[in-house]
This record gives sequence, structure tokens and C-alpha cells, in this order.
Amino acid sequence: MIKKVLLILVLIFSLHTYAQKPQRIGFIDMEYILENIPEYTEAQAKINAKAITWQNKIEKQQKEIDDLKADLNNEKELLTKELIADKEEDIEIKELDLKKLQAAYFGTKGDLYFLRQQLVKPIQDLVYNAIQDIATKRRYDFILDNSSDLVMLYSNKKYNISDLVIKSITRSKKVIEANNRQTKKGKKTVAPAAEISEEAQNKIDSKAQKKAALLKKIEERKAAQLKKREDLKKAIEAKRQARIKQIEDAKKAKEQKKENN
Repeated sequence: MIKKVLLILVLIFSLHTYAQKPQRIGFIDMEYILENIPEYTEAQAKINAKAITWQNKIEKQQKEIDDLKADLNNEKELLTKELIADKEEDIEIKELDLKKLQAAYFGTKGDLYFLRQQLVKPIQDLVYNAIQDIATKRRYDFILDNSSDLVMLYSNKKYNISDLVIKSITRSKKVIEANNRQTKKGKKTVAPAAEISEEAQNKIDSKAQKKAALLKKIEERKAAQLKKREDLKKAIEAKRQARIKQIEDAKKAKEQKKENN
């Protein structure tokens, strides 16, 4: 709501400030544009598949915890207080491990976030660059998103530049693909000035570098998480062994006391 109000106020202020200058306002349908980009559909499919895999893993661990709780509840009358405490402690550790796994997958800076950054953000950047290019060339003062929170009560279809954005993206991809084919053949590639400028090429190179840096960051983060999980498992096992030894020592001491008596 606040976003809508601020955007409307900006438009009103701008139109009032430049009352003597005709304002050119276009609009797009972001959902329509993204649905017509095959790479976006593929990226979403990969993200959804990965999310389902992670969710299944979480549900599997949750079931294991639920089973342990059920077993403990059924066996409580047959166990000593020490063994009950030991089993309850193991369950608490597993629950803590599950919460950490959920955060690692679906947290604000989890694997799902980085996967979206890796797969979807480059496509979104491509769309925004195409919009800026069209707005500059056609001298639009504002480009609104018809699929956003801003309610558009009426919009003339002739100001809808969504198809222009899709064509621009398709044309840019074809140029890049052609350049890549030429590079693979070992031929010198000369991009048509009308299709791709030096500035646009620099942006593409910059995105490639950012993507490589992001991939490296993801790998480093996964390695750190794996080490953290291994360390946690070792700590849990050491604590469990220490608890078992403590129980065994207590039993031996009790038996020894009975023998002495």
C-alpha cells in the first residue's frame, strides 16, 4: 500500500513539475514477459525441483524425529531415568540440527535464495536492461508494471511495450549466440553497432564476472556448511559416547556397592 501511494505521489509531482512538457508513459506486464522467456521457465522448473528435494529431505528427518519420540513414549516405563534423559537429549540435538538445515535451505540467505540469484536474477537484469534501452530510444518518461501492486484502472494497449521488450531480449540473445558460435570457430566476431554496443558488451561481461563470483560464493558457502555439519555430527557422537560411558560407570559403581554390602 505504501509503495502504491509513493509511486502515485511521484507521478503526480512529476506531471505537475513538467506540466508544460508532454509526458510519455508506457507500461509492461512483467508476468507476461517472463512467461515468454524460455530460460525463465527452465530456471523456475529447476528451482521448484530443488525446493521439492530439500523439502522431502526435511520431512524425512522430521519423520525420524517423530518416530524416535513415539518409541521413547512407548518404552519409557522400561527405561531408567538416565537412558530416558539420554534419548531425550539425542532428540533435542536432532531437532536443533533440523532447524539449522531448514534455515540452510530456505532461510533469508539460504541455498534457495542463492539459487534464485544464480538462475533468475540474470534473466531479470536482461529484462530491465531491455526496458531501459526501449525507454531511452523511444523517450518514455515512465514505464509502469501492470502486474505490480500499482492498480491501473485503464491502460491503452498501444502504450504496452511488453512485446517490444520480448523482441529486444530475443534479438540480444541471438546476437550473443551468434558471437559465441563465431568465437568457437575461432573467427573474429564483429557485433553490428545497431544490435549491441560496446557499453552493452561491457554489461554482459560484467554480468558474467558477477555470475562466476556468485557461483564461487555458493560453493564456498556449501563447503562451510558441510564442514559445520560434520563438526556437529562429531560433537553429537562424542557427547553420546560420553553419556553412555557415564551411564555404564554409574551402573558399575552401583553393582560394586551392592557386592560390597
